[in-house]
Amino acid sequence: MSPASDDRALPASQRALIDAFTAHLRLERHLAGNTQAAYRTDLIHLATYAHRSNRSLEDLDHALLRRFLAQQHALGYARASIARRVGAIHTFYRWAVADGLIDHDPSLLLGRPKVANRLPTVLRANEAAALVERAGDAEPDDPIERAIGLRDRAILELLYGSGLRVSEVTALRPEDLDLDGARVLVRGKGSKERRVPVSDFAVTAVRDWLTRGRPALAADATGPVFVNRKRKAMTARDVRAMVDGYAGGLLPGRRIGPHTLRHSFATHLLEGGADIRAVQELLGHSSVATTQRYTHVSRARLFEAHERAHPRG
Repeated sequence: MSPASDDRALPASQRALIDAFTAHLRLERHLAGNTQAAYRTDLIHLATYAHRSNRSLEDLDHALLRRFLAQQHALGYARASIARRVGAIHTFYRWAVADGLIDHDPSLLLGRPKVANRLPTVLRANEAAALVERAGDAEPDDPIERAIGLRDRAILELLYGSGLRVSEVTALRPEDLDLDGARVLVRGKGSKERRVPVSDFAVTAVRDWLTRGRPALAADATGPVFVNRKRKAMTARDVRAMVDGYAGGLLPGRRIGPHTLRHSFATHLLEGGADIRAVQELLGHSSVATTQRYTHVSRARLFEAHERAHPRG
């Protein structure tokens, strides 16, 4: 744990306040675990800065908050990280004032830095298919390596074929799978559940993993669907490393991760004529505005095709 995210140097009252805020995020806001952890770290950064200035979260003013954000910029934090930190500060003070823990909100006039709205990286259909099919395309003699290939193929099929987030894949349990009905129960952000369709390719790949691969790595039929070489639950880091390994050999020089396959899933659906509201439901987006990013990707690809192929493009 880095010093900046460690609250042990803070006074007990500040740690208790941050703990209460984190409990609010979990129990009342139902935010995802990663978001809770990020907001907690943001508050620890702020409380540490205040403590070094002989202040506390309760008595910060607008000027000191501005100086804190200026320091973050000077330390080299990305604009997106600083923008999220501002969001955490706004959320914290709204909660603290509403609960009567603080009598004023010093963040009211605090603006967020503008963040460039980058279009997500998207693979072409043939690239996505090649990446998915790269896993499990060999039958090594070693049963463990054979099992790993089957596992990787099943994960890649779910990432691209159903648009799951990496956290949703690693959280899957056997009871969440309905392979006969080609459906999977997914627990997304904010503990929201949704059922999404599973492609025939994914059904076959998951069945192969469960029957021919998983028993070599996990003796217990219960527990997480996907396990690693240590016979423990796959983590997001495991999945990212796996995707990076396959993509590195196939598409060198490009930054491709699990979310790239989710982006590709959404874009390819829209390019194929799917209704944006349906895609929103499949992705588990709370707002259609988030899904609309993929319409911009599709439009950008149309312009790119025009410039490349038309004699006057």
